[in-house]
Amino acid sequence: MTTYDFERYLNVRSAHSASFGPDGERLSFLLNTTGVPQVWQLDEPEAWPQQLTFDDEQISFASWSPERDELIFGMDKGGNERKQFFRLDGNGETITPLTNMPDAKHRWGGWNSDGSQFAFTSNRRENAVFDVYIQDRDAVGDDAEMVYEGDGWLSLAGWSPDDDRLVVVEAHSSFNQDLHVLDIESGELEYVTPHEGHVRYGSINWGPDGDALYLVTDEGSDTLYLGRLDLDTLEIEVVEEGGDWNVDGVALDEESGRIIHSRNEDGYTELAVGELTGDTTIREFPTPNLPRGVAGGVSFDPHAERFALTVTGSTNNTNIYVVETETGEAERWTDASTAGIPPETFVWPKLVHFESFDGRKVPAFFSVPEDAKADETPVIVDIHGGPESQRRPSFSPTKQYFLNRGYAYFEPNVRGSSGYGKKYTHLDDVEKRMDSVADIKAGVEWLHDQGVVDADRIVAMGGSYGGFMVLAALTEYPDLWAAGVDIVGIANFVTFLENTGDWRRKLREAEYGSLETDREFLESVSPINNIQNIEAPLLVLHGANDPRVPVGEAEQIVEEARAQSVPVEKLIFPDEGHGFSKLENRIEAYTKTAEFLDKYV
Repeated sequence: MTTYDFERYLNVRSAHSASFGPDGERLSFLLNTTGVPQVWQLDEPEAWPQQLTFDDEQISFASWSPERDELIFGMDKGGNERKQFFRLDGNGETITPLTNMPDAKHRWGGWNSDGSQFAFTSNRRENAVFDVYIQDRDAVGDDAEMVYEGDGWLSLAGWSPDDDRLVVVEAHSSFNQDLHVLDIESGELEYVTPHEGHVRYGSINWGPDGDALYLVTDEGSDTLYLGRLDLDTLEIEVVEEGGDWNVDGVALDEESGRIIHSRNEDGYTELAVGELTGDTTIREFPTPNLPRGVAGGVSFDPHAERFALTVTGSTNNTNIYVVETETGEAERWTDASTAGIPPETFVWPKLVHFESFDGRKVPAFFSVPEDAKADETPVIVDIHGGPESQRRPSFSPTKQYFLNRGYAYFEPNVRGSSGYGKKYTHLDDVEKRMDSVADIKAGVEWLHDQGVVDADRIVAMGGSYGGFMVLAALTEYPDLWAAGVDIVGIANFVTFLENTGDWRRKLREAEYGSLETDREFLESVSPINNIQNIEAPLLVLHGANDPRVPVGEAEQIVEEARAQSVPVEKLIFPDEGHGFSKLENRIEAYTKTAEFLDKYV
């Protein structure tokens, strides 16, 4: 079998984040051909795309005006997450900075119906809180009107059909939000989601008449369902049950009533398309003929006759598809390169479930190289971040590289992961934190029983919260591991919470515990305080500008592990934040990872 170097795999391209232009003929999207995502556009399927932006920094979103030949995109500097907005004309010749306040974060809230204004939230006034702003499309700099002064983590979910109101989302934690409706003229904020306990409200859309919101929520349910929130009664009616799985997304075209919702079934997307025939009834259209995997990010054309979305799968790199709404006929519009690697060499995972310490079944994806030999195959246990994330069957060039080099790949969705109901997500909260690490131990023991695995060559790898899981697994169960790779991970919950961005602290304390009331517990579960147990060689990768998990987490774990005479290697990127966006840095980081594992595993 032909083997390819890491640079080749990291040059597999991804096209995503589609947006239809106001004429419905052109489609913009983000594509990382130049090394970081930039704005490109197409006017027909698989044509040669036109590049519209040419920056060294990654672009996070691009949204066409509903009326004019222009779009707004967002970009930060060096991964610092302090996003600024820019207006780009349709031919890509003129870029106008709109916000130009580099010390503030800006969170996109959408265009109004005629494209004369856009809305956003920002922490310009105070670093830890977000206010609501409206800005004219031709205004620049700080020329935006604050229409509501906030006192927490606020974001927006779009303008009402008549442009007189905005939905304001107030996040208390990843699993508890409140919704408000802001009257723009009066500045009055109406609270529309009174509830007890933790309830999620997401993927929010205005109903066609502006008298209701269509959204996904788990109010009164363990799983997310599609509901209609009546803005007069504040009652939520069920439109589509989640059942055993989450309805994790909804897109609604206000004018036509055409509606798309997705169900997350053990990680795989099941898409349903239809049209509202009543407040809670839908006339169903045929299911789109899309590749199996993960799909989302819907953008309707101006008349909702078609919609674009991003599709990815374990053996399919990420591309944009356009679907005929009524027939379900789908056509791939982008042709993101696989860098000359034959797609048939990519490995599809097996969905498995292993039993943990308390008898609970934990889902995981397990991939094995085609030529794996009995009892001789090393395994990478790749642990997702969040912790409220979920490993799904999307394309991963890193995974496919290691499979090509003879490693098996194990991706567990330990307790605390999303996608399996509300109860499952709370099984690792605060004092139950280490139960999720025990799930990793159980997963490794399951691997020992698989005939193909070499039990002496198992690697822990993960990023962000997954980096904490790596460090915790290495210090709690040191005899299980041949090596560990910590990418932008948490080493000390106390210093992490003290130094993370002010705007994030309360949200993270809701998950991990409070510095004021849980400090002793946070210290007890921090890997830095159990470093005397570590035995396996450790590689630590981090970005110097990381606003979420500050680089000090990497520095302290490296220092303490070296003091224990553990082989440690470190790589810090001065122009990156929470993860690695630039191609040259990804190549260096993951080539270093491969060399490290070749050396020790």
